[in-house]
Amino acid sequence: MSEPTQPSRFPSWLGAAIVTLLTLQLGLVWVQGGLLHRQHRDLQDLREDVQSLTEALDQSLLQDSGADTELAPTHARARAHRLPRRLERVRMLQESQQPSDEEKARKELEESKNSAQKAVKDAREVQSKLSIEENYRKAEEKKQVEAAQNTWTKWVWAALGLLVLALVGRAWLRRRG
Repeated sequence: MSEPTQPSRFPSWLGAAIVTLLTLQLGLVWVQGGLLHRQHRDLQDLREDVQSLTEALDQSLLQDSGADTELAPTHARARAHRLPRRLERVRMLQESQQPSDEEKARKELEESKNSAQKAVKDAREVQSKLSIEENYRKAEEKKQVEAAQNTWTKWVWAALGLLVLALVGRAWLRRRG
């Protein structure tokens, strides 16, 4: 006797479907990796910009604090009891001039802050102008693409309309004849 063949447990299309889904998943992972790589580069660029800004600020602050330490008469105070009266008067004059030196340092600091703020403002203006120009260019390109698509779709709709009219006319002629 011949035994009847048993149907397989799994449908025949299941293997192809699994392979297709795995291929699609691999493609999506590849696209996601590309996006993450691009985002990582952007973040690195931003990090470098922030580091350069902090280094510039630290350098300007160190220069300002260096000017303050040069103006401080600490060495004169240490030897004040040994200095003659004339040198003590010079020290007093230096101390009286110190506030004006501090004012100069403050003014320089304020000027540097103002110039930094102006540079940032100018950079933002330039960036906004560039982004406006870029957006305008993109809008023009999009408008051209849409115009080309509209022309193409008009022809497709016209052809479909003629096809429908031809089929309706053919059916009408068959009924009559």
